[in-house]
Amino acid sequence: MRQVTKIELDDALPVLEAGRRKADEIGVKQTLCVVDNGGNVVALHRLPGARLTGVDIAIAKAFTAAGHERATHLFNEAPGGPALPGNEAFGISHMLPGKFAVFVGGFPLKINDEIVGGVGISGGNGEQDKAVGAAMVEAFAEVVERSFTTV
Repeated sequence: MRQVTKIELDDALPVLEAGRRKADEIGVKQTLCVVDNGGNVVALHRLPGARLTGVDIAIAKAFTAAGHERATHLFNEAPGGPALPGNEAFGISHMLPGKFAVFVGGFPLKINDEIVGGVGISGGNGEQDKAVGAAMVEAFAEVVERSFTTV
């Protein structure tokens, strides 16, 4: 038997708020998604003016980060990105069409090195999506710290 820590809506909302603040700060209209460790959407926010296509893209990035336990940009970072042509994971994105994203904007969420979910960001360029993702991951760390601090 094993205990599993799950992300709930109250955990996800401050993460979305942090992502929105960062997106507003850098002037990018993005879609932000938080999933649990099963890749199920817990919360999604499409900022005003963000592209309609960002919804499915943000979900896929969050799903991939949670399910494959790594930031999505690591699939393509050169040299040796495993999803680049000629490398061991080339074509992996075709295994789960529409659900698996191997480009910038997906980050796993961890508690004590255990994957408990992921975030996906869509709408900016790679650096912008990374910046918003970093803000969301940092906000999650703060949520975890508050949750596990005893009074």
